[in-house]
Order: sequence, then structure tokens, then C-alpha cells
Amino acid sequence: MLSRFLVICLSSMYIFSTYTLAAEPQKSLPPTTNNLNNLALLNQADTWSLDNLNKAEWSDNLEKGYLPVYAKLQVLLSRHYSSSGAIDGILGLNTVKAISAFQIMKGLSGDGVLDANTWRLLNEVTTQPTFIEYTITTQDLKGPYAQSIPVDYAEQSKMKGLYYTRVTEMLGEKFHMDELFLKKINSGANFNKVGEKIIVANVINVLPNNVQSIIAHKGSKQLYLLNRQNKIIASFPATIGSEDNPSPTGTHAIGSIVFNPHYSYNPKNFIQGKNLKPLSLPPGPNNPVGNIWIGLSRPSFGIHGTPNPALISKTASHGCIRLTNWDANNLAKVLHKGLTVIFLE
Repeated sequence: MLSRFLVICLSSMYIFSTYTLAAEPQKSLPPTTNNLNNLALLNQADTWSLDNLNKAEWSDNLEKGYLPVYAKLQVLLSRHYSSSGAIDGILGLNTVKAISAFQIMKGLSGDGVLDANTWRLLNEVTTQPTFIEYTITTQDLKGPYAQSIPVDYAEQSKMKGLYYTRVTEMLGEKFHMDELFLKKINSGANFNKVGEKIIVANVINVLPNNVQSIIAHKGSKQLYLLNRQNKIIASFPATIGSEDNPSPTGTHAIGSIVFNPHYSYNPKNFIQGKNLKPLSLPPGPNNPVGNIWIGLSRPSFGIHGTPNPALISKTASHGCIRLTNWDANNLAKVLHKGLTVIFLE
């Protein structure tokens, strides 16, 4: 049943391993002349104008690094249910994996290379701009917000809620954007002013509702949604376990879905700091599991959000499947109790 999908996973794994050797996204770039020039480009406000972002087009000689065309690409991919995680305007590994998944959904080879045909297919079904102007509202500033989020779980457990700590953090998640990127393309904007106009990604928050099963592919750090014909209909970058805390193996099922969950810390699972007693942490987007918990039939394991969207697929977890808060919330809307989750190596 999964033979075709295993081929896809091998392709994805190849992309993951070879691309990682070539480039590691969202880490400090080495101080070469090209990279310094590219970082300078990120800091040029006129480069990231609304017009430049929406009119950006593919060409066969695109440079690596921060470019409006890559930001546009990431929005287009998300509209085709192939998430690259936080939109950051750079052709990183999560974006390459999203290209690959999109290509496979379209019956292509899935090599992850952005070419003319892939770009044409991405632009085929949409006339909506990929970036729009947004006006900051009173509600945006109202929050609630926390002054800060302590690292220690015991301190977190004393808080009323693990809220956002700043407006840019909230807006970044609202529009599926990396917070630093949001601030860079809106340099000079006052995010704490009602009526301030900013540029944001024109994202959607829907997924196909014909999900038959979920594949958690550990090697490529991807989560795939499959329909009844075992075809991929959506994909997300994911953090899936670690060597010290491996994720489950085999087949499991969705057991529960809880929005804005409390987080139950149990030192029997892992020890955080000096916390040797169980703790209950309050809800909020900066909760260790973000603002959504999708429990599996195996106790203590699930699919959930994160307080650090920029690190998805780039760090380890305590055995669970970690997505961005927005991907996890959108996913929860199309799942039901008993749906199959298959872990592949």
C-alpha cells in the first residue's frame, strides 16, 4: 500500500541529506562577500516593497540567500498545502523540501529544484497577491502579552498564561512569517501603533479535509497527509524526536485534540533544569507544546505546536512531532479521533 510513498520518502531523504551538506538554513552565514552582499540586500527596504514582492518572478540564474522571489515562493507553496514553515525569504532546506512535496503532488519527480515548470504550476491557480498591506489594530496591541517567558518550567507554572511577549511575535505567527523577516521587510514601522500599515504574507489557514492517514517521516523531518488513494495532499516540516528521546515506531492513532492545552511536565519523561516534581504549565502560544495538542494512542506522545517556529525541522524534540503553531492548528481542524499515524524511519 505504501510502496509508492516509500519511494517518495527515499527521494525526500536524499534531498535532506544532500542539501544539508550544501547549506544549512537559518544559521549564521559565513562572512563571504556574496553572503555579506545578500544580508545587505535584506536590509534594503526598497528591495522588499509590496510591488517587488508580488511581481517577483523565477529565472534560471537566481542567486541563493534572501530574495523577494523566495518569499513569494513560500507563500505560493503554502497555498498548495506544502508548508515551508516560517516564511523567511530564503531558499533553505525546509523550502526545498516543500518544493519537492509540491512537485510530487503534481506528479513530477520531486527533486526539489525550482524550475520553470514548477514555477508555472505554483502560479496556475491563484490571482491573489502573495503579500498584502495590513493595518495594525487595537486588538493586536491589546494582547494579552507577557513581559517575558522564563526558561525554568517552575517559573512558567506560576504564570497566568504563556502568552506572546511582543506584537511582532504575534504578527509573525498570525501571518506565518519569521519574526526577524517581518521586521526586516517593514524596517522603520512602528508595530506598537494602531493604524500603522505593514507588509505581511497573504496566507491561508485551510487544508484538504479528505485526510485518510498521516506519515511522520523521521529521516526527512517531514509530516505528510495522505488521501484514500495514498497520495500526498499536504506536507509540513517537522521536528520528530531525537537520539536521546526517539519518537514511536509503527502505526498509532489520533486519540485526542486539545486547543490551548495546559502542559503537564513529568520528570519521569525528561528532566528540565532542577525540576524533579510534576508541574502544570498554563496555556499559551509559548507553552512547550504551543497552543495545540493532538494526542496519539500511545500515552505522552502527540503532534503539537512550538514556541520557536524558526527552529522547526532543525532541532530535536522529546519524542513528539513538533510543527509550527499555525500548521498544527490547521492540521487539527481536518483530523478526527482514530485516524492513522504511521512513523517511518
